[in-house]
Amino acid sequence: MADIRILLIAPSLDILGGQAVQATRLLTGFRNEPGIRMDFQPINARLPKPLDTIPVLRTVIRLAIYWASLIVRVHRYDVIHAFSAGLTSYALWTLPALLVSRLYGKKFVLNYRDGQAELHLQTWRIAKPTLLLATVVVSPSDFVVDVFRRHGIAARRIYNIIDTTPFVDRQRRRLRPSIMTNRILEPLYNVGCILRAFAIIQQRYPDATLTVAHDGCCRPQLEALARELGLRNTEFVGRVPHTKVPLLYDAADIYVTSPNFDCMPGSLLECFASGLPVIATRAGGIPFIVTHGVSGLLVELNDHEAIADCAFRLLDDPDLVETLTRNGRDELEKYRWNHVRAEWLKLYQELMNDSALEPARRRSPLVQP
Repeated sequence: MADIRILLIAPSLDILGGQAVQATRLLTGFRNEPGIRMDFQPINARLPKPLDTIPVLRTVIRLAIYWASLIVRVHRYDVIHAFSAGLTSYALWTLPALLVSRLYGKKFVLNYRDGQAELHLQTWRIAKPTLLLATVVVSPSDFVVDVFRRHGIAARRIYNIIDTTPFVDRQRRRLRPSIMTNRILEPLYNVGCILRAFAIIQQRYPDATLTVAHDGCCRPQLEALARELGLRNTEFVGRVPHTKVPLLYDAADIYVTSPNFDCMPGSLLECFASGLPVIATRAGGIPFIVTHGVSGLLVELNDHEAIADCAFRLLDDPDLVETLTRNGRDELEKYRWNHVRAEWLKLYQELMNDSALEPARRRSPLVQP
């Protein structure tokens, strides 16, 4: 039987984010898989330095390169597997891949990875009609699958992949007030909420530290807010290569993330792998990963006082820390490669079995029960 030829479309690691990391893990996992030939098409072509510094121009050039690459490459493959965010990113990068795939009659896996799915479907008229053009819609988050189901879109859940080998599983009980976060500094991640929580924490623990990793458009405003709040021992370290992230986790004792929208942040799984206790908002798919009081602590959106209270709970209760981190490690099992690999192989094989797939489409059994 001939190999299944798959073109994986996603950001490369030049864009430091969850999609790029997950795409890289999928490519690595299937590199030597019998019966699978997977190649990669980045959405973010590398440009010479002068062009890469001009925002609108670089997007136009990358789009032109991307369209040309799709037209030249897509016809060679059996399955086109595209990672997708929502909103503008969906229009710029997912739709071209979907349209070219339809033009060539290829099976199209739309791997949707955005916690703003509800907003996308409510505000973009093209969202639902084009999502329905995909052969199958997949998401790593049950939250997104539920959103799609409510809008009449069949979707399948296949989890993200966690590679625990780079992370130091440090046993923690009595914590230092050493806090970190590692999300893109953009409005939807609401990092200002963490700064306000840290101001309260420093009132009780004057020597507490906060490391803000990553970069983004909100960095100047967040640095100004840190000064306004009079925060001490607060460091904005900028973009950190993924290979260096385990060192950040190992150096901290509490991880905080406070997004208003989210899908399935891989950073939480990385914290589980590092034995690092987690405080997070109940945004999007986060409650599908973290169970409050079991594998982490959850608060409502934009509640900096609750974040500070959760930090105090962790600092005051070593037994709670031990329970949360132990359960976090246990939670990782379903995200390991052997489980995720089996789900993707099953889907790719279903896609290639035309006689089984057509009636399956009519009955929509590709919805994850």
